[in-house]
Amino acid sequence: MSNQGPRWFEQRKDFVSTWRPDDAEASGTEGDHPDLFTRCPSCSEPLFNETLTAQLWVCHLCGHHFRISAVERLRGLCDDPPSVVVHDADLGSVDALGFVDSKPYPERILSSRKKTGRNDAFISLAGEVGGVDVELGAFDFAYLGGSMGSVVGEMITRLYERALERRVPAIVISASGGARMQEGVLSLMQMAKTCAALARLQGAGLPYISLLTHPTTGGVAASFAMLGDVILAEPGALIGFAGPRVIRETIGEELPEGFQTAEYLLEHGLIDRIVPRAEVKPTIVRLLRQFLDLPPVAPVQLTQPGLRSAAQPLEKPDPTPPGRG
Repeated sequence: MSNQGPRWFEQRKDFVSTWRPDDAEASGTEGDHPDLFTRCPSCSEPLFNETLTAQLWVCHLCGHHFRISAVERLRGLCDDPPSVVVHDADLGSVDALGFVDSKPYPERILSSRKKTGRNDAFISLAGEVGGVDVELGAFDFAYLGGSMGSVVGEMITRLYERALERRVPAIVISASGGARMQEGVLSLMQMAKTCAALARLQGAGLPYISLLTHPTTGGVAASFAMLGDVILAEPGALIGFAGPRVIRETIGEELPEGFQTAEYLLEHGLIDRIVPRAEVKPTIVRLLRQFLDLPPVAPVQLTQPGLRSAAQPLEKPDPTPPGRG
């Protein structure tokens, strides 16, 4: 019998990619996670969402890292939710310039607030990571591409200032398209503002860890994101200032293979380490305790028992169902 026509999971598009926005808001996930399973863009294999969730949204076959929400990142990093205190959630952007592109800026703000349930593109909180008090925050790429406007810059500045006041480390997880064009020079000013606050923190001898995720670009990459005492990145993350097309057209030359990926930056000494998602918390815990001269703790487990670490992708698919081996 000939094997013609689409495979079974390609025949019912509603089955492959049905996504309920209400569920996304309830769970804090973003809209690239379908109902039942997701096809990996790297190896093209269909992956059950239940397995992906247990694997922190990393393909266990090839190691591809899917985008996850800021809430998921912070939930995976903090020790105990009751100990978490959220800061500055009431701050919201205003249209100081009366900016209009294809639609007025206030409409974009309203749409993003409805989509994400928050006032701007950054979540800032105090909590514990591996038993160490920290001030940490994460960009929400679902809110206008994680762009940095006046409010995001203020929230990050306050994060550094609280860390200095409390004498605790600071951690920022970046996923941003850069400065927010709708706020013009006001958004560009946040680069200097955040870096000045960070300089005071580092001048006091307090550690700052920067985690770069896909994508980290523009004014965010050109400021505090690249100023960490330790700069970590997830595998395959796009990291750079201008986009590769702009650079190629400006210099009139073809760019090297893998240009602006985390792997390229590591090879050229711009970041310190590439850390698979399953190893992010153990790595940060180890760094924090080394910075503060604290005794080590037992390895932190982020994946469920029985599931492989995404840091060890398989060369061939394992016939044993994940979680049952």
